[in-house]
Amino acid sequence: MKSILPFPTVRISVAFGAVALFLSVGVAAETGAELPVRRLPRENQLAYYDSDGDVKIAKSAGELQRRKEETLKDFTSLIGKLPGAEKRCPLDIEIDEEVDMGSYVRRLISYQSEPGGRVPAYLLIPKEALKSSPDKKFPAVLALHPTNQRGPMEMVGLGESRERMYAKELAERGYVVIAPHYPLLGQFQPDLKQLGWESGTMKAIWDNSRCLDLLDSLPYVQHGKYAAIGHSLGGHNSVFIATFDPRIKAVVSCCGLDSFLDYYSGDPKNWVHGRGWCQDRYMPKLAGYQGRLEELPVDFYELVAGLAPRPTMIIAPLGDSNFKADSVDRIAAAARPVFQLFGAEENLKVIHPDTEHTFPMETHEPAYRFIDRAINPQH
Repeated sequence: MKSILPFPTVRISVAFGAVALFLSVGVAAETGAELPVRRLPRENQLAYYDSDGDVKIAKSAGELQRRKEETLKDFTSLIGKLPGAEKRCPLDIEIDEEVDMGSYVRRLISYQSEPGGRVPAYLLIPKEALKSSPDKKFPAVLALHPTNQRGPMEMVGLGESRERMYAKELAERGYVVIAPHYPLLGQFQPDLKQLGWESGTMKAIWDNSRCLDLLDSLPYVQHGKYAAIGHSLGGHNSVFIATFDPRIKAVVSCCGLDSFLDYYSGDPKNWVHGRGWCQDRYMPKLAGYQGRLEELPVDFYELVAGLAPRPTMIIAPLGDSNFKADSVDRIAAAARPVFQLFGAEENLKVIHPDTEHTFPMETHEPAYRFIDRAINPQH
């Protein structure tokens, strides 16, 4: 195992502000000065701070809970807090259109995710589910779309790219599928500031969590045990919703992530407000880290490790120009010991198709089988 600490062990007094850039440690009582403590190493996801502020290496899954809690706090310092009861309102589902698709029906719906805010989505329902006995429950998937101005339309078959029709294919496979729009793309233009959101990322996390509430309300759905799947924008949002909502029991992320350090080779031009990850629809606070990405308190290293022991498949094409395949390998190498600690090393899968930034057809069936094993073993 590599050296676990690039810095000396210290005792710390942790204080979280609106933006947690550093942990502070008291030094030199005669001066009262404070020095920043470097973040825990990305490459060793078994390292954590114990209750005394000492850096330890986890020997059990339970010991990792402290690092997971700190990751959530640090992440919300960048994207805003996950709302509570103040935004949980009746879903008030409206059906705008229903189309017979043969083995399933496709509904264009909207639901109320928060007071004053409705979200458009597609709901795909196998016909067998609509006519089945009350005792029979069907597995369900949250399908998240890539960046485009048509939202989930391609995913549900209203487009030309077969590679992006994963919502349609899962419905044909017998899954109930919900596919919401992402904020600030196409016709879905919520006023984030007026609604009280600090980032489009947290708005989407909340909307997606409310999708799971919607699935929980359907009598023919297997409640509380869902998969999330997505390409590109949908790829990292599958990780984000799983980070905050334990009802996601399996994740398939295609072309959705690499380390922030490696994103477009760390080019500072991409770390200004309005570009890359720093757009309002993503995480505008990240612009404050331009030129000092090493100081970012959270990276996909922590987020992927935090998914353990849930089945997680990352599809990282070798020719992806957005997200680097070798960066994904480093993230997986750091996360794998965490999965091992849970006795679930086989639950972390990385696939490297020899393609560009796409969801290649040859990976669809392996991804669906991966979901089957996690939430629909009778398939």
